[in-house]
Amino acid sequence: MATTEVNGKICLNPAYEVSENDIVRFDGRRIVPINKTIVIMLNKPKKVISTVKDTHNRKIVMDYIPKKFRLTPIGRLDQDTTGLLLFTNDGDLQQFLTHPKNNVPKDYEAIIEGKLSPLQKRKIKKGIYIGFKEFGQAEVLDQVTEKKRSQVTLRLRQGKKREIRRILFRLKVKLFSLKRIGFSKIKLGTLKEGEYRQLQKSEISLLRKP
Repeated sequence: MATTEVNGKICLNPAYEVSENDIVRFDGRRIVPINKTIVIMLNKPKKVISTVKDTHNRKIVMDYIPKKFRLTPIGRLDQDTTGLLLFTNDGDLQQFLTHPKNNVPKDYEAIIEGKLSPLQKRKIKKGIYIGFKEFGQAEVLDQVTEKKRSQVTLRLRQGKKREIRRILFRLKVKLFSLKRIGFSKIKLGTLKEGEYRQLQKSEISLLRKP
């Protein structure tokens, strides 16, 4: 049976308030409290899995961030989607950013064949059935067309599994690539694919705001 020790003595009180000077051990291993919230932003490459572990020895997102931090991804990006993925050690922040009721915006850049018509834009904004008793909904922020392709910027609020891909599939729109460029008020910017950076306190504060 595992035991908890505080300053060398077994502690049976689950409500004991640990001070900064206390030495806490659980089952013989020292526990160091984490007081500082850490958030790291990664520009996820294609064909990389958004999981902490993988049994098939595939490349995972954890291969790209420092091992010294014990972080977990905030949400996920599918294997073929690139771009902004956040990691944190703060469970409350993670819960806030991923809970559907908070409607945290996530912006994506899609390269499609042709261009979205006004009717298709209205359908996307209103909501379109995407299968499995789910409706996909997004806001088209921008569309730039060059030759036979368009770069479309879309904003999601819910973020169902592969939502943009399923929306475009239902509209019979061919998708060439998909990249997340914004999460809440944080933007991907010039961060190169496969690189990461640690967010500053001011940026983390922005993430905490509705």
